[in-house]
Amino acid sequence: MKLKKNKIILFLITLLTIFCFTISAFSAGTASIDEQIEQLKSIIDSSSYSAFQSRMILNTAQNLLESGISFEDTKKIIENSLEESFDAYSVKKVFDIILETQQEGLPTEPLINKVNEGFAKNVNKSVIISVISTKAKNLKKANEILNEALQEGLEINGEEEMVGILADSLENDVPDESLSWLVKTGTAEGKSIIEISEISEELSYLSLLATDSGLSSEEISLLFKKAIENTTNIEEICENIQTSLETQISTAKIEPGGTVKPSTTAISGTLPTSSTGSPAEVGETPTQEAGEAPTEAGSAPEPSTPPAEEAPSPPEN
Repeated sequence: MKLKKNKIILFLITLLTIFCFTISAFSAGTASIDEQIEQLKSIIDSSSYSAFQSRMILNTAQNLLESGISFEDTKKIIENSLEESFDAYSVKKVFDIILETQQEGLPTEPLINKVNEGFAKNVNKSVIISVISTKAKNLKKANEILNEALQEGLEINGEEEMVGILADSLENDVPDESLSWLVKTGTAEGKSIIEISEISEELSYLSLLATDSGLSSEEISLLFKKAIENTTNIEEICENIQTSLETQISTAKIEPGGTVKPSTTAISGTLPTSSTGSPAEVGETPTQEAGEAPTEAGSAPEPSTPPAEEAPSPPEN
């Protein structure tokens, strides 16, 4: 009886110890964020930001830390922003996009990676904001595609990883409906995330190839749609898309008379640096219009044939 009583006392002491440790850890975590904010403040104080702008950034940074974004990621963005002379409102905009994505339960690592990539390449602040805004929208859309499959009763393991995979494919202009079909069909067939990822990457490659060949978004969407309608086998889908794409490319590149259209490689897959850029700025012949054969470099254009020679009228009496 005494032994049983001692066990109960020992159990209660253990519970009390665990409880005290939990409370202590929670308090330490709160204090840790305060300390981290002080560190960030000392970094920002060395900038040219006004007191209001500094508080604005620090408040958003605190929200990031409290939402689960790491101190190192937050600190790195601030340090790089100062180094690249970002204005305070651009820094806050970057933080706001990451925070909103985090609060929606979506993966933020892809956004943070894009920001750091932009800093490393000295990309303009407006381009960085545009890129991560698009990425955030693709993550949201990818999550919607995944939720549709879950609502139909499909069991999907590694949901966060799948969202990232689908978002990458959306970024590469793979049609929404094709990805939705891939998730539902692939999951129903018991394919693993690795297999679905590989197929998604293949679809991304085909979509980029189609874009590089000059096909419009509407043409690519129709091409993918027709391929899906013809079979229910995932492997055959990719083969059908590739076959149709090769036919489309061959048809699109060859003009009447056997003239090959110039490739659009120079302007595809590249982030725009200006909304007013024209093909002439990236190496294409300025005077060349779509569907016309290029003229020889440095030569004057051939005079057009007079209408009289094209359709001669009968001699007068």
